[in-house]
Amino acid sequence: MSKPPARPAGEATTEPAGLRGERLGKVLTTRAIVFAGLIVVVVAVGTLWLLLALFGAGTPADQAQLEVFRATGNVVLGAGGAVALVLAARRQRLGELELRRKEQELAQREHAQKHVEQVASDNAAHQRRLAEDARVDAAERRITELYTKAADQLGAEKTPIRLAGLYALERLAQNTPDQRQTIVNLLCAYLRLPYALPTGPRLPRWSSLRAPGSGDDAADSTDGHASDQELEVRATAQRILAGHLYPGDSPGVPRPEFWPGITLNLTGALLCHFDFRGCRVGNARFGGARFAGWTRFEDVEFTGYAIFGGSEFHRSANFKRARFHGSALFRGAVFHNGATFDEAVFRDEALFGGVRTIDGVPHPDGAEFGGTVSFAAATFERNVVLEHVRVADEAAGHVWPPADQPSA
Repeated sequence: MSKPPARPAGEATTEPAGLRGERLGKVLTTRAIVFAGLIVVVVAVGTLWLLLALFGAGTPADQAQLEVFRATGNVVLGAGGAVALVLAARRQRLGELELRRKEQELAQREHAQKHVEQVASDNAAHQRRLAEDARVDAAERRITELYTKAADQLGAEKTPIRLAGLYALERLAQNTPDQRQTIVNLLCAYLRLPYALPTGPRLPRWSSLRAPGSGDDAADSTDGHASDQELEVRATAQRILAGHLYPGDSPGVPRPEFWPGITLNLTGALLCHFDFRGCRVGNARFGGARFAGWTRFEDVEFTGYAIFGGSEFHRSANFKRARFHGSALFRGAVFHNGATFDEAVFRDEALFGGVRTIDGVPHPDGAEFGGTVSFAAATFERNVVLEHVRVADEAAGHVWPPADQPSA
């Protein structure tokens, strides 16, 4: 049997204390302890027999020698007790080391278990993030596909396809609130596209753009029929906007179909029979727009600015009880059949006239009213400017706010 290699001289022992205690525990077995006890008993009996044989006569010399042996025995017993205490302390120390080792092993196992649980939790969270990212990507792709398809339908030649595109955009905006403003921007851009009203008998009777003395030869023309159908598409776009900008009749409880915080840009658009009664909109741009047919803005609320500069109202324009929280700009607007601003509230500046500076040159610019205009019971919390405003008939019963009177 080969011997283990000898440890080099001076090399420190790196054996763990727990292993040393385990080795010592193997040496101090119960059998070894019993054998050592028997040896102690035999030695004690032998010593007693020897003492009786040597000093059993009881002479003074024997007694003196016996006292010496007794003292020596006490010393030996004390030394033995000390050795026993050392062994007991040693065993106690080894037990403590073993307990500490077990505690360390338990702590290591708990640490390893926590690490495994943390890794599992991180992996699960990573999988959830991947699944959420995949869901969001899929939803965005779906929204993009629906938006692109609906936008393509708006450019189709057939009227039913264009109408289907409008309703698809409406449904997409209702289901995805973060896309509403983008879809509204697309609807406004569609209404801003160049368009001419039908001519001749095909022109709606309510339109003031109907040419006098138009013949009937255009009644069956293909162009007139196509323009008629396009008028229906544009009217549908207007109804979609008005329907979703109406908050409802319950204060503080808007309709589920209401789209809050929407901005409109209908600059230069041709709007036919524009009905925005009771709607609530943020910033609104109608500069240069043409309103064919009657225009109804009763009870409308503009939470931002409202620009109507240069717009043209071919028939009556009703702004009764309208609320303008921002600037209301009507400079250069033309009202062919008058306008009603009864009980309207202007919380910021109301500019119906004034002088604008263009390239450093002042230009007088005022609204023009062809019919009767009324500001009865209107509220102006800031300045109202009517300078350079013109009316066709001063005796038409106009009701003006407290400001400079316009010229005829």
